[in-house]
Amino acid sequence: MSWSSGKDSAWALYCLQQNPAFEVVGLFTTVNDEFERVSMHGVRVELVQQQAHSLGLPLDIIRLPNPCTNEQYSQLMQTFVDDAKAQGITAMAFGDILLEDVRNFREKQLTEAGMEAIFPLWGLATHLLPQDMFNAGLRALITCLDPKKVPPHFAGAELSTAVLAALPEGVDPCGENGEYHTFVFDGPLFKHKLRVQVGEVVTRDGLVFTDLLAEQQVVSAAQ
Repeated sequence: MSWSSGKDSAWALYCLQQNPAFEVVGLFTTVNDEFERVSMHGVRVELVQQQAHSLGLPLDIIRLPNPCTNEQYSQLMQTFVDDAKAQGITAMAFGDILLEDVRNFREKQLTEAGMEAIFPLWGLATHLLPQDMFNAGLRALITCLDPKKVPPHFAGAELSTAVLAALPEGVDPCGENGEYHTFVFDGPLFKHKLRVQVGEVVTRDGLVFTDLLAEQQVVSAAQ
């Protein structure tokens, strides 16, 4: 399962785990090797590792150089896909919902390797999907947002019905057009809730990132 640390990959994983046709054996994520953070979401590696531990699944980390060209990305992903296939993995799943070009890229890369790409959330109504997540107990914080689309004061906010209702008109409720990204800290698929605190908010490369700290990091900093 492709794991971004956010709500869509978490919900896709949850849907797969409810389907007896699939056996999810692990997660993989891409990390900026310079900053030790999940690509786009800006989440610290140790927090993603805590998620995997709470989910009871092994986590493979694909380290990307900074900057990373499309060619480098494709090559690193191809190596990972080939290694996974050699271990008996037959398919990889993704939390994409609407973007055709992203789906086509993933399908092409996996088809060439003789593997299947699975999209559990594909085509679902993005204005209804978040409420399904909330009703099931999924909880997430906004870790990254595009200030041209979402007001910066939403940085670090917990995603909720009220927050979604307050977003500007035209913003996809699931952030499918890159409006915002999240970090899931609790939900029906977790064995235990992750305890995190909102840290510094910074603007970088035209995006607003919220640093999330694990509880023990906060305690250590205070000592």
